[in-house]
Amino acid sequence: MALDRYNPADFEESRYQHWLDDNLFAPSMDPGRETFCIVIPPPNVTGSLHMGHAWDETLQDVLIRWKRMAGYNTLWIPGMDHAGIATQWMVERMLLEKGITKEDLGREKFVEEVWRFKESSHKTITRQLRRLGVSCDWNRERFTLDEGLSRAVRRVFATLYHEGLIYRAHRMVSWCPRCLTALSDLEVNHQDIDGGMWHIRYPFADGSGHVVVATTRPETMLGDTGVAVHPQDERYKSLVGKTVILPLAEREIPIVADEFVDQEFGSGAVKVTPGHDPNDFDAGKRTGLEVVSIFNDDASLNDQVPPAYRGLDRFEARKRVVADLEAAHLLVRHERHTHSVGTCSRCGTIVEPRVSLQWFVNMKEMALAAVKAVEQGEIRLLPEFQEKIFFEWMNNIQDWCVSRQLWWGHRIPVWYCGSCGEVIVSEEQPVRCSICQGSELVQDPDVLDTWFSSGLWPFSTMGWPEETEDLATFYPTSTLVTGYDILFFWVARMAMLGIKFLGRVPFREVLLHGLLRDAAGEKMSKTKGNGIDPLEAIEEFGTDALRFTLAAQSVMGRDMVLQKSTIEGYRNFINKIWNAAKFLQGHRERLGQPDTLQFSGLGLFERWIVGRLQQVVGEVDRHLEARRFNEACREVYGFVWHEYCDWYLEISKPVLYGDMGENLSANALATLNHVLLVSLELLHPFMPFVTEELWQHLEPGGGSIMVRLYPQPREEWIDEDAMERAGRLIEVISAVRGVRGENQIKPKQRVDLVVASADDALHELLAGEQTIFSTLAGVGEMSLVDQFEAGDGHASAVGRGFEIFLSLHDQIDVAQERERIGRELQKTQAKIGKLNHKLGNLAFVKKAPASVVAKNREELSALEAQSATLGHSLNRLPSSDRP
Repeated sequence: MALDRYNPADFEESRYQHWLDDNLFAPSMDPGRETFCIVIPPPNVTGSLHMGHAWDETLQDVLIRWKRMAGYNTLWIPGMDHAGIATQWMVERMLLEKGITKEDLGREKFVEEVWRFKESSHKTITRQLRRLGVSCDWNRERFTLDEGLSRAVRRVFATLYHEGLIYRAHRMVSWCPRCLTALSDLEVNHQDIDGGMWHIRYPFADGSGHVVVATTRPETMLGDTGVAVHPQDERYKSLVGKTVILPLAEREIPIVADEFVDQEFGSGAVKVTPGHDPNDFDAGKRTGLEVVSIFNDDASLNDQVPPAYRGLDRFEARKRVVADLEAAHLLVRHERHTHSVGTCSRCGTIVEPRVSLQWFVNMKEMALAAVKAVEQGEIRLLPEFQEKIFFEWMNNIQDWCVSRQLWWGHRIPVWYCGSCGEVIVSEEQPVRCSICQGSELVQDPDVLDTWFSSGLWPFSTMGWPEETEDLATFYPTSTLVTGYDILFFWVARMAMLGIKFLGRVPFREVLLHGLLRDAAGEKMSKTKGNGIDPLEAIEEFGTDALRFTLAAQSVMGRDMVLQKSTIEGYRNFINKIWNAAKFLQGHRERLGQPDTLQFSGLGLFERWIVGRLQQVVGEVDRHLEARRFNEACREVYGFVWHEYCDWYLEISKPVLYGDMGENLSANALATLNHVLLVSLELLHPFMPFVTEELWQHLEPGGGSIMVRLYPQPREEWIDEDAMERAGRLIEVISAVRGVRGENQIKPKQRVDLVVASADDALHELLAGEQTIFSTLAGVGEMSLVDQFEAGDGHASAVGRGFEIFLSLHDQIDVAQERERIGRELQKTQAKIGKLNHKLGNLAFVKKAPASVVAKNREELSALEAQSATLGHSLNRLPSSDRP
C-alpha cells in the first residue's frame, strides 16, 4: 500500500496493539542469551503521568528496545506504587469536596474508596504508558500492595525486627499537622522564611535578676524545661545550677551547661524545649531535662500549657504569647530574622518537630554494605559525581522512621496482646498470644512508609521471597533510570535492602537524570502552570517526536530545557524520513524490488553513503553503551537528514530519472533502500512507531522491526578514500550553492564555473564526476585551472585547497559580494586568532597529545592560506558597481 502523508494518529495505537497481540515485549527466556533487565520506577497511583515520567520511560524504552534488538534476553517489569501519604491525601480532598471526612467513613470504608481511586488512576496511567510506546512485559505488571509484594514486606519487617534492626521508641520526628503523620527526614523540604527573633526575660527564681534568651518560636517556650549556656561562657558560669521562672507558665526550670549552645547566638543563653526541637531533645537527654510535649496532632496547644492557650493553633498561640509577654514587660525586643523551616513534601504544611512513639530501622550496617558496593564498582552511578553525594549521605545516615499514621498502605505486621502486653511480630496474622495464649490481639494501627515497600521493588516484583525463575534469571537487574532527586528516597534504600536480603546488589548501574525546566530556566510544575502535558504533546506532534526530543535533549548530569518548538522541530525530522520512504517506495514500484546491496560494484557516492552509515552505526552503538542518548541522537539525526536526505537522495535523482544505465540505477536504488532500512533499525529504539510503520510498508511480511538485529558496523564497507573524495565533491558543490544563494540565482538557472586549485587529484575528481557535479551544482560550462585572475562579473568562494568563480556577468551586486567576502574574511581571521592564542599557550602545547597539537597547526596553516585567498578576492573586486 502506498504511503500517504505522515499522520501519527493513523497508526500509533494500532501498531502498539499488534506488538501486544504478538507478545513481543516478553523475554525470550533463552538461557544461552545474556540478560538485560529494568524495573520501572513505579509511578504513584495519584492521577496521571507528567513529562518527567515521559522522560524516564523514554530513556528506559530506548535501552530495552536497543538491547532486545541486540539479541539480549530482555525484561522490563512495569508496575505502580500505592504512594501512601500522597494517595490518601488526594482521596481525602476528594471526599472533603463532598463534605465527608475519612473518620465519617471509618478505616475499612475509606480504604475501599482509595482502592476505587487506585483502579481509576491505574487505567489512566496504563493508557498513558502505552501511548508512550513503552515495551514493558505487561504480563508481569506489579503493584506495591499486591499480595506477593505484601508478603515480601512482612518478611523483611519481621526479619529486621528479630535481628534487632527494627525497634519502637519515643524519638524526635518531623510531624505533619495536616497529614497527621510522622515523616522521614527525606520527606521534609527546607526553605528560608522571613521570620522574627524575640528576646525574652526569664526571671531568676530567687528574685536576684534575670537572664535573656532569644527564640524564633516564642509559642514553644510554654514547653521549656530548662535554659542552657555554654560551659566555657564566662558570663554564665556562675549561673549554672540556678533556676528561673518560666514566663507565663510560672514553672521553675533549671539553668544547665551544654556545649551545643552557640555563644554568639543572641545573648548566649538559649531556651531548651526537648519536646519540640531535635537539638534540644539531645541536649535534654545529656542534662536530664524533662520532655514536655505541648502540641496536639493538629499542632493546636494541649493541656500541658496554661488554660489561656489551650486549643489555640500554634501560630495564633504565638501572637497571644508575644502580646502577654509585652504586657508583663518580659519582652526585651523583637527583630526581623531569616531562618529555615521544614515543610511536608506532600502538602506543604510547616512540620512540627515532636517526640513521638514510632517504629525505626537502624540503617548503619546496611549503609556500610551499600557504600562498599559502590566503592568496589558493583553499582555504577552515572554521572559519576553523584557518587560523592551518595557517600556523604550514606556515611551520615540516620535511623529511618518507617511508621506512618495513615490508613492506606502496608499495615505494620505487629500485634499487641490485650491480656499480657506481649508484642508479636509475624509474617502471618497470629491467632493467639505465644506467651499467654490469649486471643485478644490488636494490630498496630500504623502503616509503613511507602519507600519501605518501594525499596524491595527490584526483587519483590520477581516473586521474592519465593525462589522463582525470574529471580534466578534477571536478578540483579541491569540498569535503573530515575531522577537524581530520589537518589536517597529510593535508590539508596533499594541498594541497602537488596544487599541485605539477597546478598547481591539490586542493579549494576544507576542513570540519574536531571529536572525539566521551561525556556526561562524555571522548574516545570503543575502549580507554576509552566509544564507541558505529555499527552497533549503526543496529540499535537506524535509520540515519536516527543520521545526523540526527550532522548536528544538528555545530556548526562544536566537539567533539560524543554520547549514545544523543539518537539515540533523533531516532528519535521520524522516527516523528512517519511518523505524519503515515499520517494524510495515510488522508485521501487517503478523500477522493481531492489537487489541486495553488493558493495564491490558501487560507485563513488554509493560507497561514500554506505561507508558513512557504517561509521554512524558504530558511533550510535558506542554512545548508547556510554548512555549518551543525546550524542546517539545527534549522530543519527545528522546522518539521516543531512547526508542521506539532503545529499545522497538528491545525488541519486539524476541516476534514477536519467539515462545513465541500468547498472547505475540498480546500484542507486539498492543503496537508497539499504541505507534507509538500516537507518530505520538504528532509529527504532528512539521512535518505535514510525519506524515500524515504514518497515511494514517497505518490508511487508518480514515481521516486526522490533525483532530485527540491531545494526553493527561492517568495517570492510568503510572506504576511506571514496569517503574523502566524495566529501571533497560535496565541499565544492556546497561552495557553489552558497554563492548561488547569496546572489539569488534561480535554482534552474545554470552558471559557468571556474575551479582554481593546485590539487591535480581534485581536478581529476571533478572531471570524472562532472555529470553529477554539474547537475547538483547547477553548473553550465566548468573550467579546471591551477590559478585564475577573475575580472568583473565574477562571484567567488574559498574552500579547502580550492577557489571557485561563478560567472555572473551583469547579475553580480559588487557591494553585496564585497560585504560577503569581508564577512568570511572576518570569521576566518577570528579563527586564526583563537588558534594562535591556543598554540601560544605553552601549557597547552606541553600537555596536549602531539597529534592534537599537530592538528591545530595544520588547521592554522589552512586558515592562513584561506585568509590570503579571501584578501586577494576582495582586492580584485572593483571599488564600486559598474554603471
